[in-house]
Amino acid sequence: MENNFFEKVYQVARQIPHGKVTTYGAIGQYLGSPKSARMVGWAINKSAKKNVPAHRVVNKQGLLTGKYHFDGVTLMEQLLENEGVVVKNNQIQEMEIYFWDPNKELI
Repeated sequence: MENNFFEKVYQVARQIPHGKVTTYGAIGQYLGSPKSARMVGWAINKSAKKNVPAHRVVNKQGLLTGKYHFDGVTLMEQLLENEGVVVKNNQIQEMEIYFWDPNKELI
């Protein structure tokens, strides 16, 4: 079951548009498991080599909590900034501008 859930997480994460971010909780809610933010985080942390834009998934406050799972602790921030997302002190600034909600965008 875990691997199937992880694959569903990856399918959603692959649809996050360039220059947008979503949260672990929003993905979990979209997948019908609103209390699974932590499990979504585990999936995202294991997504290396799976062609998943993991840098676009942050916690509900916009914090780059997954940054330690990237090569170099500033890579997540650099990838987001390269897409035009404003990050300061490891947190997305004006989260409402960059937030992509799979519950509203995906059918």
